[in-house]
Amino acid sequence: QVQLEESGGGLVHSGGSLRLSCAASGSIVSIYGMGWYRQAPGKQRELVAEFTSSGTTNYGDSVKGRFSISRDNAKNTIHLQIDSLEPEDTAVYFCFVVLPGSYYYWGQGTQVTVSS
Repeated sequence: QVQLEESGGGLVHSGGSLRLSCAASGSIVSIYGMGWYRQAPGKQRELVAEFTSSGTTNYGDSVKGRFSISRDNAKNTIHLQIDSLEPEDTAVYFCFVVLPGSYYYWGQGTQVTVSS
């Protein structure tokens, strides 16, 4: 069993910043990938940022230059620094982890709300 604990969401004004964190725990031998998706009301879930199994980092087009993902491998933890927040960034942010065998596990999500 794998658990993901997300933290750091909240309500901020446009232009503000937040730092999201996600810690994976449980039956983890190795991590192939880890990252964040988000889902806004009435919209499909979209990739925000991720570390892939090949070691590359991917960002969604709408967040490039404003969001930055980092990781602490020793703690199976990732962080998402979000700067220059816009009302369009309002969404539930979901952390995910990919384990060997392409097994995906998801967190429960953390709400980010940006007021204009």
